[in-house]
Amino acid sequence: MQHYEQYHEVDGYYISKSFPEECVRSALSYKTQPGDLFIVSYPKCGTTWMQHIVYNIINGHPPPKNQLLSWIEMPFLEAQGAESVEDMQRPGPIKTHMAFRFQPYSKDAKYIYVARNPYDCCVSHFYHTRNAPIYRFQEGTFDQFFDMFVEGKVDVGDYFDHLLSWHAHRNDPNVLFVTYEQLKKDINAWVVKIADFIGEEFGQKLRSDNSRLENVLLNISVKNMKEILNDSMKTLFDDPETALGSKVPKWIALMRESIGADACDRPMTGDFVRKGVVGDWRNHFSEDQVKRLKKRIHEKTLGSDVMDLWKDADIPHGVFNAKLWAISRGS
Repeated sequence: MQHYEQYHEVDGYYISKSFPEECVRSALSYKTQPGDLFIVSYPKCGTTWMQHIVYNIINGHPPPKNQLLSWIEMPFLEAQGAESVEDMQRPGPIKTHMAFRFQPYSKDAKYIYVARNPYDCCVSHFYHTRNAPIYRFQEGTFDQFFDMFVEGKVDVGDYFDHLLSWHAHRNDPNVLFVTYEQLKKDINAWVVKIADFIGEEFGQKLRSDNSRLENVLLNISVKNMKEILNDSMKTLFDDPETALGSKVPKWIALMRESIGADACDRPMTGDFVRKGVVGDWRNHFSEDQVKRLKKRIHEKTLGSDVMDLWKDADIPHGVFNAKLWAISRGS
């Protein structure tokens, strides 16, 4: 039960205790401004990748390698609070992991929602939770995390509640709904679609200058994302005064206090950007876990066509078949 103790509710929002309560409450009460551009997803569904796509489209180059500087230009609303959005350069992306009922929402703002199939999301979420000291899960196992995931007791709560809440708004004119798997299948086309969604002028720039599009695609490759993020995320809170000068935002002190000095001073034990693939669930799920997640999917999505998002993806479909499962595992 000790792993469950790392989470709590802030005004109904289930979240890791490492997020400062003051910042979470500030985020939940944030009033959108015309032109706000939000990137929303359940954790480990492609949020950071989409942030980098959007940043490169707008600016024509990658975000700063120093993660504190990057967070200032692409604020994480729940972690940094509303003040961080007021201080950001515009246009720019604002990251949240909020289900729709918590999300600051307005027809005058834009929202890019990234969904990922629950099997691969669970695996990626496990590694993130185990590798980041803030979750105090370094000795945790995939079996333990799977139980928490199925129960909806991991960071930001239940995967299916989150997905369904935004799937209901997928056709809103100010929402661009995309899956991680779609991005992987045809990133070239989706970069242009995303640019058009951000603003007509951004799509025109990519269409009129192929080298600009190629530059975006190069910068958002898994290889380049690894180079930008994997080392810098390990030293996120190292010497903020040197990185930011005399004006160190209040949220940094609040985060250090919430996380605890011991966790802040320990680096991540694995890569922030790990594989970036579809289908890694096969290397982790047992036969029983496939059955249990399929049961959870049936219970949570009954009456919805949301799982059709992955009708062509490499995930279990239909009634569980143990023989086919064994064959797929090479057993």
